[in-house]
Amino acid sequence: MVTESNSRASTAESALKGVGTASQRIRICVLSSIGFTLMFAVWLMFGILAIPIRQEFGLTDVQFGWLTAIAILNGSIWRLLFGIATDRFGGRRVFTLLILATIVPAYLVSQASSYGELLFYAFLVGLAGNAFSVGIAWNSAWFPREQQGLALGIFGAGNVGASVTKFIGPFLIATVPVAGYYGGWIPGGWRFVPFLYCLMLTVLAAAMWFGSPKHDHLPGKGRSLTEMMQPLRDVRVWRFSLYYVVVFGAYVALSVWLPKYYVDVYDLPLQHAALLTALFIFPASLLRPVGGWLADRFGARRVMYWVFGTMTIATLLLSGPSGHIVINVHGRFDADGMTEVLPFSMNVYWFTFFVFIVGVGMGIGKAAVYKYIPEYFPNDVGAVGGLVGLLGALGGFFLPPVFAFLLEWTWIPQTTFFALLVLTAGSFLWLHVTVWRMLHVASPHLQAHFENQQS
Repeated sequence: MVTESNSRASTAESALKGVGTASQRIRICVLSSIGFTLMFAVWLMFGILAIPIRQEFGLTDVQFGWLTAIAILNGSIWRLLFGIATDRFGGRRVFTLLILATIVPAYLVSQASSYGELLFYAFLVGLAGNAFSVGIAWNSAWFPREQQGLALGIFGAGNVGASVTKFIGPFLIATVPVAGYYGGWIPGGWRFVPFLYCLMLTVLAAAMWFGSPKHDHLPGKGRSLTEMMQPLRDVRVWRFSLYYVVVFGAYVALSVWLPKYYVDVYDLPLQHAALLTALFIFPASLLRPVGGWLADRFGARRVMYWVFGTMTIATLLLSGPSGHIVINVHGRFDADGMTEVLPFSMNVYWFTFFVFIVGVGMGIGKAAVYKYIPEYFPNDVGAVGGLVGLLGALGGFFLPPVFAFLLEWTWIPQTTFFALLVLTAGSFLWLHVTVWRMLHVASPHLQAHFENQQS
């Protein structure tokens, strides 16, 4: 019993210190970041592919929403288990197996001949989204506490993979003939993109297995599943999960929804819509290391105040529907007694600017949320990070259908951002109430002091 306890303590201490040479840690960070980037591109490829698919199969807005969301679902529901598995068996094994499990579904997407098949294959290929939990637990086990915010931020910048299809997709769809090559063995049109990803995943699996250190850190080794799940009872875990829905789940949803929004609302061609969407994806992904550095220096709580405040203002402006107020004033102004006041219309330039601001907030906020986890749960990053990632990604699954239903119900496309406004403002309120309670408990004497001051 004493030996087992000492072993567990040693394992936990190793996880905290980040045992291993600097070169090993760098190799893990680089390989996991590249792997996450490609897996993320595969996971969210339907944000672009679904537009030509909609034309080919004649999909409705709701069918379009489900097609973009179904892959997100499978990339969400297993995140907790993959996080725990990484702590117990090592990131090298789990990451490689996850890549191998994604190769065949990626190929099957390129061969789908009906909407039903597409939904099924999209669900299977969505397994790629679970790479996040694996990489978070893997990097946390290797890096010391004072470097975890930056390391996790660098890894998390792999979210930029969402823009890969935005850049290469429209070009490949337009360039590769629909009939494909070699008698159709290499598919063409939109089908060439998942086929190409299939080949790239094969190369990635080999690089991950042979390029990463053979020895791995296993902070969950020797611990029971019940013990590893114990921290999930803490309400803070669920609060962090809601924060992650705002900064990650909404990011995923907008990544697949914005191309359609630009095409339908601003009548832009797919290529232009994809490029403008990338202006949202870049800050929402590449600023993640900056968010990690800021959280290391100033604390995650202070960073999240600025993130939620900025996003609340931006989504409030984006949620305003284009139009005007009509006032009935008989005998004046127009012959029919009606006049239009307070006209409001956001052009594509202002729209893109405020969406960019939302992306900046999300990029910084994603790293700040995950800075909380090793601070509060240093020995349970796999389980806690897995649950936070699971619930955050589930937000990305539910939001596209919500956007579609709100659009069908109101015919107002800006309801997309009204939904995000409600979600962001609610999270901001919970954060503020939590901080207020902490300060009240820590310094109750200050409240009486301030109340008795003459102003």
